[in-house]
Amino acid sequence: METRLKLNPNSGVYQAMLGLETYVRKSSGLETSLLELVRMHASQINGCAFCLDMHSKDARAAGETEQRLYCLPAWRESPFYSEREQAALAWTEAVTLVSEGHVPEEVFEQARKHFSEEELAHLTLAIVTINGWNRFAIAFRAVPGAYQPGSIHPKK
Repeated sequence: METRLKLNPNSGVYQAMLGLETYVRKSSGLETSLLELVRMHASQINGCAFCLDMHSKDARAAGETEQRLYCLPAWRESPFYSEREQAALAWTEAVTLVSEGHVPEEVFEQARKHFSEEELAHLTLAIVTINGWNRFAIAFRAVPGAYQPGSIHPKK
């Protein structure tokens, strides 16, 4: 596979996306492990190899276990995720696949049990952001493999 287009890190488009990402990372108050699970799961749903490569490496660098990453596609059948993480993963699916059923009331109610209004807004922004990155990476055929943890996005 060959990259179709590489976004210039100095371009306004890249900087706008980076602004969203930086805000989520620094100001959301959400746990890094939860955010990485959300990024991984949205990227799995969207089939974004570049983002899966990036966020699996970032998650591992932040201390995530391989077991939890391997079982993420089957999170409903796995005992490895907290109720809060399960609510976030369900919310991630509903928001990512919004055209397939909007966001069901039961998914919202589950999320509200585990997230304040502000946290849910931040979680939704994190999902919107990774979906945006997925679309750039897929459309422009970003090639996975070379990413090193922390090389693009600084730690919190």
